[in-house]
Amino acid sequence: MARLLLDLTPLRVSVPYRRMWLGTSAAGVGGALTAVVVGLQVYELTGSTASVGLVGLAALGPLVLMGLYGGALVDAHDRRRVILLTALGQLACAVGLSAQAFAHLDDVRVLYALVAVQAGLMGVNSPARMAIVPHLVGTRLLPAANALSSLSMGIASTAGPLLAGVLVAGPGYGATYAVEAVLLLGALAGLASLPPMPPRGEVGRPGLASVLEGVRFLRTRPNVRATFVVDLAAMVLAMPRVLFPAIGATLIGGGATTVGVLTAGIAAGAILGGLFSGPLGRVRLQGRAVVVAVVGWGLSVALFGAVVLAAPDRPPSDGAHWTLWLAAACMVVAGSADTVSAIFRSTILQAATPDALRGRLQGIFIVVVAGGPRLGDVVLGGAAEGVGEAWAAVAGGLACATVVAAFAFWQPRFLAYDADHPRA
Repeated sequence: MARLLLDLTPLRVSVPYRRMWLGTSAAGVGGALTAVVVGLQVYELTGSTASVGLVGLAALGPLVLMGLYGGALVDAHDRRRVILLTALGQLACAVGLSAQAFAHLDDVRVLYALVAVQAGLMGVNSPARMAIVPHLVGTRLLPAANALSSLSMGIASTAGPLLAGVLVAGPGYGATYAVEAVLLLGALAGLASLPPMPPRGEVGRPGLASVLEGVRFLRTRPNVRATFVVDLAAMVLAMPRVLFPAIGATLIGGGATTVGVLTAGIAAGAILGGLFSGPLGRVRLQGRAVVVAVVGWGLSVALFGAVVLAAPDRPPSDGAHWTLWLAAACMVVAGSADTVSAIFRSTILQAATPDALRGRLQGIFIVVVAGGPRLGDVVLGGAAEGVGEAWAAVAGGLACATVVAAFAFWQPRFLAYDADHPRA
């Protein structure tokens, strides 16, 4: 059993990594909490679901822009300093969110602006943190470190929304935003103990030329590029979250409760994938593991669609049909598969990329992670208009599995990627 469980070695052998992980875990809970609270406050102020949707749009643009440009900043400056400055900026945004709530400004433009700035800072902070992990734990422990990160994100995506609901209903918006500020302050204390991380070798000036250098590297390194391709296939073709509201409203029934259960199923799968990630550190053919995991994600989503097809149409007021639990189980399996894929994709990216380019490649990674699911919302949402939610899930899941399997056949070098001899 001990060999199956999460490998905690990175936390034991590296004090700086342990402090960073604890701090970013706390910050992750705060970020997930605030994402829910901002949506609740915007809806209370406007009564418009479209206005709530604009919160995501306000965050996406700065996240994409700063993910690309921020990676160049990360590679050109001391990464510890970049992490601390952006963390301070995030803390200031959290304080600003709390202050506007306590002051009863009741202006959604302020909320959009603070969310946009905070997302832009995340677009720089996250690549910087990911780029220094190989220095803190070494290449051999990268799968274990990335499993710890996946577990942290799974817990945050579960605990943050639950905590948000309790706090908003109790002390209110201002106090809830203040909780994120306190969590970020704790994270900052942990990040302050990181050692200096000045750039190595020749340092280029951050700008468009520097960003394009990272893109050119990606174009000429098929194994690194493959990690982005398979993730886009999974997220664009088979991200089912956009289908949940309609499934809860007319197919399985249960309304918002069904949406919550299905969403929590993916998060629960991510947590289980992290908890039982012990064997992953012994996997050498990591490219093959990515392909198997993403195909598993696609087949799980397709099976989810088949389960929904078997449920009788029922209004949400009648309660959820018992097939909800089968559908939720499919989402748990999908979430676990996605976690395994994420662990190995991050490991390949970190190990096969030269240190001088890690910030820029991590920046591109952030763009893919942020943009892929949103494109998936458009693709499956449009498909559902034509064939219905259940068939959209079946078709999207099968398309994902087929495309990734075909890509692996076309790129045998990725299947042969060996962790003991990483080649980009």
